[in-house]
Amino acid sequence: MKEYWNRIVDKELDLRLEAFGATLIVGPKWCGKTTTAEEKAKSVLKMQDPDMREGYLATANAKPSLLLKGENPRLIDEWQEAPILWDAVRTAVDVRQEEGLFILTGSTSVDNSQIHHTGTGRISRMKMYPMSLYESKESTGAISLKELFDNSESDIDGVMSMMRIEDLIFAACRGGWPSALRKKSDAAKLIVANDYLKNVCETDISTVDGVMRNSVLAEMILRSYARNISTLAKKNSIYKDVVANVESLSMPTLDSYITAFTRLFVIEDIDAWCPAIRSATTIRSGKKRGFIDPSIAVAALGLSPDYLEKDLKTFGFIFECMCIRDLKIYSQPLKGKVSHYHDRYDLEADAVLHIGDGRYALIEFKLGSAEIEEGAKHLLKIKELVRNYNETEKQVPLREPDLLIVITGGNMAYTRPDGVKIIPIGCLKD
Repeated sequence: MKEYWNRIVDKELDLRLEAFGATLIVGPKWCGKTTTAEEKAKSVLKMQDPDMREGYLATANAKPSLLLKGENPRLIDEWQEAPILWDAVRTAVDVRQEEGLFILTGSTSVDNSQIHHTGTGRISRMKMYPMSLYESKESTGAISLKELFDNSESDIDGVMSMMRIEDLIFAACRGGWPSALRKKSDAAKLIVANDYLKNVCETDISTVDGVMRNSVLAEMILRSYARNISTLAKKNSIYKDVVANVESLSMPTLDSYITAFTRLFVIEDIDAWCPAIRSATTIRSGKKRGFIDPSIAVAALGLSPDYLEKDLKTFGFIFECMCIRDLKIYSQPLKGKVSHYHDRYDLEADAVLHIGDGRYALIEFKLGSAEIEEGAKHLLKIKELVRNYNETEKQVPLREPDLLIVITGGNMAYTRPDGVKIIPIGCLKD
């Protein structure tokens, strides 16, 4: 029996099963949704079982309630193979008026055109990501994000990360895929992300909504996205990049591919935080280009750990993607949401992490120690802008940031005299 690696969402799933009749777990393929759900389920229905799939689909069309029979919580894996199951689950929850009846998993976002009811109040939605560095047992977890928010004065000085730059590069190239972590050799661990990319571009990009798409074009679009990872590149720039290598591509076609990749949880852009501290015309409200896992970008670019060790500038962008992935995972129990701030004066915060109660942190990602000073200055300047705004706009004051953090690829954590916390990514946990 294979070992189960504990996930940060385990406790959240317990809570949702206690609170709702059904819970839908969404996220990219291979991130561990089914394995996590099986830890809680008492019976399992796998819609993609090749021996049973046709029979399951026939039953779903004739009487879907028959597929819901089984000990609860009942896991219905890849439910979207028979979208009618969504409404069947919602009806069963209404009739039985119980909690923790069903767990649904899916690797694509819900297509509302194929269901009759959103499931609000009956079916709770929970997102899963590939594994963070703490879940893969690479981060020491000596510094808790929750504890930092609860006590910004907590002493972190001297806390050490065991991860070298080489370790961070390898972790980014390998990704947070549970199947990769079980492999014995480094070569086998690294091939998983490449295979993931191939599957997405050759199969999933067309099956997600039944629209046949070109696998070569799909890979070219992801490669362009990867070249622009962690930047505010406009869609026009990606379009021009791709059409330079193909005979013809319309903007609607590009939109179609990007929508499909988003529904597959392959790409995940970061929205802008646009507070009133500067004129709306000076704040860049564009999205920052991102992936659900940094290994997809590495695979799309055809890079390797050896290459990135010699090109730390490129790795800096990939490092940011890995940090954002981990921040999203660590902040999930706090109902976290990640955005970014950037204005035309080049004042920026790589990430703005808001949690559910209104508190937030301004965060910069700096791979090396030489860049820490610049990152800290940016964060302090934004805090000053908020403070100045509050002094002039007394009617609707804006909350000052609760934390200023520079997340690094270094080894030692400490708090600067100005209050900015310097934290290696290899020290963090939820």
